[in-house]
Amino acid sequence: MTVVAALAGAALVSGPFAWAEPEPYLVGRGISDVTGPAAENGMMGYSKFDQKTTGIHQRLRSRAYVVVDRATNKRVAYVNADLAMIFRAVQEGVLGKLQAKYGSTYTRENLLLSATHTHSGPGGYSHNLAYNLSILGMQPQALAAVVDGITESIVEAHDDLKPGSISLGIGELTNASVNRSRVAFDRNPDKGFFPQGIDPQMTVLKFKQSGDDVGAISWFATHNTSVTNANTLISPDNKGYAAYQWEHDDEGVRYLDNTAGFVAAFPNTNAGDMSPNLNLKPGSGPTENEWENARIIGERQNRKAQEIYRGPQQAVNSGVDYRMRFVDMSTVQVEGRFTTTGQPGTTCSGVVGASTIAGSIEDGPAIPGFSEGMQSPLKKLFEPLNMEVPEWLKSCQYPKASLVPTGLVAATPNVLPLQIVRIGQLHLVAVPGEVTITAGLRIRKTVAAELGVPVQHVLIQGYANDYSQYVTTPEEYDSQQYEGGSTLFGRNTTPAYQQEFGKLAASMKNGTTLPAGPTPGKPPFTDINLQTGVVLDDKPADKKYGDVLSSPKSSYARGETVTAVFVTGHPKNNLHRNHTFLEVQRQVNGQWTRVADDGDWSTRYKWERVGIAFSNATITWQIPADTPAGTYRILHHGDEKSGWTGKITGFTGATASFTVG
Repeated sequence: MTVVAALAGAALVSGPFAWAEPEPYLVGRGISDVTGPAAENGMMGYSKFDQKTTGIHQRLRSRAYVVVDRATNKRVAYVNADLAMIFRAVQEGVLGKLQAKYGSTYTRENLLLSATHTHSGPGGYSHNLAYNLSILGMQPQALAAVVDGITESIVEAHDDLKPGSISLGIGELTNASVNRSRVAFDRNPDKGFFPQGIDPQMTVLKFKQSGDDVGAISWFATHNTSVTNANTLISPDNKGYAAYQWEHDDEGVRYLDNTAGFVAAFPNTNAGDMSPNLNLKPGSGPTENEWENARIIGERQNRKAQEIYRGPQQAVNSGVDYRMRFVDMSTVQVEGRFTTTGQPGTTCSGVVGASTIAGSIEDGPAIPGFSEGMQSPLKKLFEPLNMEVPEWLKSCQYPKASLVPTGLVAATPNVLPLQIVRIGQLHLVAVPGEVTITAGLRIRKTVAAELGVPVQHVLIQGYANDYSQYVTTPEEYDSQQYEGGSTLFGRNTTPAYQQEFGKLAASMKNGTTLPAGPTPGKPPFTDINLQTGVVLDDKPADKKYGDVLSSPKSSYARGETVTAVFVTGHPKNNLHRNHTFLEVQRQVNGQWTRVADDGDWSTRYKWERVGIAFSNATITWQIPADTPAGTYRILHHGDEKSGWTGKITGFTGATASFTVG
């Protein structure tokens, strides 16, 4: 009775009494395959016309987390996918599928889609012409793979919801990034916040269900471009390797087993001027081997993330919230308190600058000869962009050497989704672009001041919900390096984002709503596609699909590479999402058991056209050092398209067995 009386007295003094909730959330995680066409599909990121997929080094995956505040039933869904960017075409496709299944449970407001920014995946999944140019137009098969895979990962996370807890850890990683635009960065008066010229903060959310570790999200700013534009194999690059190493190597996840396992996402933050190429040239640093660099930079992110994950953590227990609205970034009237001059300013319709064409020499050049000389069959792609930049727009974009007014012809978006998602004390500022670290700092400080929280608890979530190229500070913009030339909306882009995200933060703090903003329409020229599809497959008269053209040796030592070549069909006949084009199998007790597939670091699947309609598949397996001695074989799963009926038929070929020991 004394205890009851004391509690009642406390309630009268300090408000309703509440027990501390050890598991204040419902937590769910999910993962699925977003790998698009593995052959003859332009790759997204480097804007290189002749960079088309020719196989798979590792599959691309979407990682999803759903968090529900048990006290309010409010939820957020967070996705990080192994993609170059998220486009509005993807957001709309995913939302359409989710709302058909769950009604209004998931909306633009509480769903955050983000990309790791790998440059080694299939493109052609945007509705904006500028982002489909080097891919030869919209590729419906690529868009469907991305939309379906992301949706599947969210559904899996939704179905996985269980009582759980979340905690937050913060640390620093200093050997996985370098500033690739130092001449621009050094113009910033507030550059002293980053004494090494990098943003070293790594932020890790730990997810538990009933005390069991089930997932982590580890944010860190570095471009996902260890793999160069000479590569044509699909790869999730360094951030994908970080996720794979934690999930597969450290937690024993086997993606094709279709069982729940640990899900580790490695999203980007303000990585606009952060390169993983530590020697400031493509494919260089810390070694001169691009694949080894992807592995090392990925491993450094993974090891630091796990160190933070297992170190001191803050409990996350203050619910979830979100705000989102569309803003026309081409017409923002910016208050003087956000500009560098102290006078009101404005943004401009999107324009690509001449320095964009040079590309980033540290990570990879862009499109040669973009502004002239393009002949048929590419002429059709460029016709919508054959427009002079008006003088008023050139003046607004000064000192940019304006080249293409992409915003005026909707080749790039002007109306963009701006969003803030809160998970406990962590606030994610979802920016539809690539933000430099100092531009990110200014936006973060504005949001943090509005919310009254430490700046370390506000993160830029780049590459989110749509894409509009770069975001630089006015000082960086003035230097017109690659990032400045690629800042579409002019010198006041960052001040405009500060102002508009500040409004979202104020609304979140005050519990008020904001107008939804202008509804973006579907841009023109979305259906242009000059990439031919599969007409038919053929093979030598004396061969069957799946026949082995080149066999492995009879025995191998660990560390050696096994190679096999098969008669095959076109990979576009069947993407084998959530499956595989290959298997490495080991004989165990008389049964063949899969030990590796095309999602593994140790394997490669390469497709090659031979003549007009013949094609070969080359499968390699670099035998890991810990491979058990035994008998093995390689399988190839493929599909062929009949020239008579158009019917697609699957097949499987297998090599003879070989030993490892």
